[in-house]
Amino acid sequence: METKKISKVDLIFEHIDPREVLTKAYGMTRDEIIDEILESGLKGRGGAGFPTGMKWKLCSEEKEKTKYIICNADEGEPGTFKDREILDRVAYKVYAGMTIAGKAVGAKKGIIYLRGEYKFLLPQLRMQLDGFLKMSNEIGYDFEIDFRLGSGAYICGEESALFESIEGKRGEPRNKPPYPTHSGLFGKPTVVNNVETLVNSVIILKYGSKKYKQMGTMFSTGAKVFSVSGDTPIPGIYELELGMSLLEFVKEFGDGDTKAVQVGGAAGFCVPRKLFASTVIGFEGVPTGGSMKLFNSSRSMYNVLHNYLEFFTEESCGQCTPCRVGCQQLLRGVESVKKRESKSTYLNELVKLADTMKIASKCGLGQSVGNAFKSIVENFREEIIY
Repeated sequence: METKKISKVDLIFEHIDPREVLTKAYGMTRDEIIDEILESGLKGRGGAGFPTGMKWKLCSEEKEKTKYIICNADEGEPGTFKDREILDRVAYKVYAGMTIAGKAVGAKKGIIYLRGEYKFLLPQLRMQLDGFLKMSNEIGYDFEIDFRLGSGAYICGEESALFESIEGKRGEPRNKPPYPTHSGLFGKPTVVNNVETLVNSVIILKYGSKKYKQMGTMFSTGAKVFSVSGDTPIPGIYELELGMSLLEFVKEFGDGDTKAVQVGGAAGFCVPRKLFASTVIGFEGVPTGGSMKLFNSSRSMYNVLHNYLEFFTEESCGQCTPCRVGCQQLLRGVESVKKRESKSTYLNELVKLADTMKIASKCGLGQSVGNAFKSIVENFREEIIY
């Protein structure tokens, strides 16, 4: 599979005139805005990768008068810190993306669901929002934006649990269908987009979908902001074109001894050195919400796995049995193998359990536990057994 070499870009953090983009969007019809986003091929930057234009289109087709735009800023995935930087440096682009989305789907209310640990950003964000709303009203928009704070629950990054939290209930995922674009916040049609996704919509409206598609690949258009951490001499936040191979990524950010990269945080995949060259960072390979954690030979992959399982066990909302019990059993299982209380072949049974969780769990938390579990067990089994 053909991949692209590392190509650094600067569009997300590039300072632009929001009035220019908002004025342009104001002069477009709802269908024209949605068609531009569809044509760009933009997929959600929170990790799931659902086509953004399709989400807007589905919501726009709903006849209900009351609709909502939600910015999911509950950045709780371990190793991910890029949304915080976006909000700190170019929050006005997030506001602009929400406003444009509001026009496209016919919504007049937007809410930014902010991770509780990011409360320190609120005074600055509110001050910037006041100026933004004044400007957008001058252009002619009738769109309101407000904030809601999370309370540290990882599960509330899941869109329907986020709705429950905003409505003042316990943050637990809802059954699907109905999907948010039909029945979301307060039972009304709702669009939920990640911070970075909304900023990308502004970039597309400014430069056009044709130019946007020149970056990335056919299946992964555009660029992505990556949170790079772990065993790297240059940790930080980088905006790179999608479609590069993991080998190219490691050559740029590794320390010369990288044995594995956890792509997508604890919910993502752990890719071993032997698969770097054949692994594409993108929706045709390994998709990621942004977290890239590098591990060198000094790291015990058992300890890495144990850490992830402790995290999931703690953060499971407990609503469904596959996730609630499954997370506990996976954790106890690898501990028992490590202590020689169970035979090494017991790992095979745990892999089957992880597969069952992927099928039977109610939401993405339980469904994704097996990603890291299976990839670490399959590629670093000897570090768990011995």
